Amino acid sequence: MTTINLTKETFETIITENSTIIIDFWASWCGPCKAFAPTFEDVSEEHPDIIFAKVNTEEQRELAGHFGIRSIPTLAVFRDQIMLYKEAGALPKPGLQDLISKIKELDMDEVRKQVAEQGEKDAE
Repeated sequence: MTTINLTKETFETIITENSTIIIDFWASWCGPCKAFAPTFEDVSEEHPDIIFAKVNTEEQRELAGHFGIRSIPTLAVFRDQIMLYKEAGALPKPGLQDLISKIKELDMDEVRKQVAEQGEKDAE
């Protein structure tokens, strides 16, 4: 699947209507972002069950700000509307493939339980 452009207007729909989304926060002036783009695109073709999205941080400042993006490229991964990963830096193809494997293997019932427990602790 090819990558899609994500905006603040489309973000909620994409996150709520899809199981797994990998987001690449990037900018046109960013050398590492340009170097990572072909890897992101290649891996997207190998995983048609995952939405691969790109956020241009220059055009989508509000969305980038919402996620506290300070460095680019930054990858964020959502599964079942829960952010499981957010890390700055371009991954090599094997690293991105490994991240995807780990995300797919997660027991989301356990993740939801942990999120709920953390929410209870935060509320205390």
